Order: sequence, then C-alpha cells, then structure tokens
Amino acid sequence: MGKHKLENTLNQIKATGKPLFVPYMMAGDGGINQINERIHFLEECGASAIELGIPFSDPVADGPVIQDAGLRALREGTTLKLVLDEVRKQKETRNIPIILMTYINPIWSYGYEQFAKDCDTAGVDGIIIPDIPMEEEKEIAAALSDNSIAFIRLAAMTSPDERLKRIAQISEGFLYAVSVNGTTGERQQHDENTLNYLKRLTALSNVPVLAGFGISNPDQAKSLASYCDGVIVGSKIVHLFAEEKQSEIKKLISETVQ
Repeated sequence: MGKHKLENTLNQIKATGKPLFVPYMMAGDGGINQINERIHFLEECGASAIELGIPFSDPVADGPVIQDAGLRALREGTTLKLVLDEVRKQKETRNIPIILMTYINPIWSYGYEQFAKDCDTAGVDGIIIPDIPMEEEKEIAAALSDNSIAFIRLAAMTSPDERLKRIAQISEGFLYAVSVNGTTGERQQHDENTLNYLKRLTALSNVPVLAGFGISNPDQAKSLASYCDGVIVGSKIVHLFAEEKQSEIKKLISETVQ
C-alpha cells in the first residue's frame, strides 16, 4: 500500500524538526457555513492537518466540552452528508489534510462504500472511528483502502504490548495515542506512565505518533510532543471557537509549532 497524502504531509513537516499540531473542531458548531471559514483559519495558524468531528447523539469518547459542541451542531441540523458537501466546496482551495472523526453508526447508516467514495470526492484524507475495535473493522477498512483514505487507529494506554504493536503496524496516516485514561477534556498534567507509553509507541510505529486527549496549553503540547511526533488538541480549540477567541487559538498553535 502506497503512502497516503496525509502521511506524506505529516512526514514533510516532521522532517523540518517541528512538532505536528492537529486541531480538532466540531463540524457545524456555529453553523454549517462556518466549517470552511474555520478550516481556512486553522490552516493559516500553522496547523499540520485538521480533525473535523461529526456530531453524534451518543459520543462515548468525548468529554463535556465536545459533547456540548456536538449538541449545538445537531441543533443546527448538521449531518454527515451536509459536512461532506460543505468540505467538497473548498477542496481545490485548501492544501491542508482533512481528517473526519466519526462514530461507526453514522457511517453504517450512510453505507461503507458510499461513505468512502463521498469522502474521496470531498477531499477527505483520513478517518478516525473511536468506537470500532480492530477485530470488527474489516469492511470499513477495505472501503477506505479502495479510495486511498488513511484509516487512523487509536491506541489506548490500557492495551497490552502485543495489541499496541499490531495497532501501530496497521495504522495509516498517523497513530492516535490516547494519552489519558478516560474521555476528552483538559488535564493539568500528564504523568511518567504517559510519557513512557508515548516513547514506546513511537518506537513501535511506522507512521507519526500524535498524542491526544487532555492538552490545553503550548507548554503541555510542546512537552508531550517531545516524546512523540506531535499533538492533537480538541476541547481547548472547541471551547475557544465557542467563545470567539480566535486570537488565543492562533497563539496556542503558533507557540507550539514555532
């Protein structure tokens, strides 16, 4: 399997010695028409790629900030189809890779093949599905592979070494290292266990390793990124967008990647 565009882009940034920074935004929070505007803004801030969350009624991996954003987006009438239509509109004018984060149920309702095709048409580069275990991913993995879309896997600290090794070997684009036990949300600090886990994953993985969950300021982001290849920041970005504090988002990204 050839390298995906997402992986190539991340490796090019990694080669400059800068940490990778992937902000997460909730699609449709603030209205569907805000999606491309915010993607463009995050690209200008120096993000490496953008993770676009699809709102879902039962988001098992999300903490309160992202859950609330999802509910606001659902109230705005956001659907997976509408998000893909919107993202497709700016396909030719953006250079930054787009990653969708969605649960398996909306994809199953959409139809695996159709979903993968529509993602490709919209210029989506990677997919994260937090609630599908490795043992049950065969059909969706095949559909994504047929459309050259990177299937990004999540690694949990509680997984045994053998399992982590397998996940690290099959992940495409990058490996999402869940750096806390629990749901998303800001944390004050990450402990020694987390840092050792990130080092171990980076040694096992053929693709860049990004730490996500619980990162809320540039110092934390830089400190975690020194143990792997970069970070994913969700709740903090979602919170700042909701409060219209774009200047703080810019500061968070630029101070981490400078």
